[in-house]
Amino acid sequence: MSMKTRMTALATGMLLSTLGGIPGALALDEVTVAYFLEWPTANQVAQMEETYDKEMGVKLKWRAFGNGNEMTQAMVSGDVQIAYSQGFVPFVVGVSTGAPLRLVGIAVTYAENDNCVVHKDAGITKANAKDLESKKVATPIGNVTHYKLLRTLEHLGVDHSKVNLVQMNPPDGAVALARADVAMACGFGGALTRMREYGEPLMTGAEQEAIGINTFDIVTVTNQFAEEHPDLVEKFMAVTEAANIAYKADPDAAYPIVAKASGMDIDTTKATMANFGFPTAADQKGPNWLGGGVQKMTKGVADVMVSAGGMDKALDDYSVFIDPNFLK
Repeated sequence: MSMKTRMTALATGMLLSTLGGIPGALALDEVTVAYFLEWPTANQVAQMEETYDKEMGVKLKWRAFGNGNEMTQAMVSGDVQIAYSQGFVPFVVGVSTGAPLRLVGIAVTYAENDNCVVHKDAGITKANAKDLESKKVATPIGNVTHYKLLRTLEHLGVDHSKVNLVQMNPPDGAVALARADVAMACGFGGALTRMREYGEPLMTGAEQEAIGINTFDIVTVTNQFAEEHPDLVEKFMAVTEAANIAYKADPDAAYPIVAKASGMDIDTTKATMANFGFPTAADQKGPNWLGGGVQKMTKGVADVMVSAGGMDKALDDYSVFIDPNFLK
């Protein structure tokens, strides 16, 4: 998806050069929130109607970014206190290299938008997935898509060391699948849509989510902001929860407002949000999410990135960076 860069790792040197510390206590007259244009989410109704400002008692400044790595840099420098819908990989890279960030919630899920498609002539389904062993599978290496592939193969009893994983970015993987050069290709966004023309997903997004293989963006805050103003973080998450509930109850009322906030037309907004999920606070605190699943996935993604050369070193434990206590 062109509005977000999900696979590039934040250069360690760029990050560490700004780690001298975040400036002193925040003035409470304004809080800056990072977000993405052309990425429509239910909370943007509250953004546009200034519900956050009213409930939190401060002015929120919404600042658009090009990718999640830029968000991390801005948070490390102290320019941004909250990042909404930050990509998961930029967060993993950031905290692995010293960024003082904390994951406090799940912004949006989109399992159906990041998946692996088996070519229709391969004759392989989840029932006989072991037949993928010795076959070529196209996937971007060292990112969430790669990690999800490994978890899916493990769940289906496939030895991934016997599968010929070929590094291909999603557009190239779609071409390879169309030509039947690979038995399966993995990707996201428009490339995944093209892949679906030539086959079916090995597992649906819903099936993956049911066993804890998730695709999602997150809500992050700086450690300093969380420690000095926990009430504001809690109120931010509460307003988000209310906006998500309102959207589910009446999506048609939300679409025009969200479209304006995200810089999209209404039809594109509807089509994009049709594949989005906005989990409740209760769900986010459950075992598939901040109750254990996200901690496990953070470590798994970090290890995959190290093995692929996208990151120098993974931490032993990432649980200290994940805090469900602001979800009420």
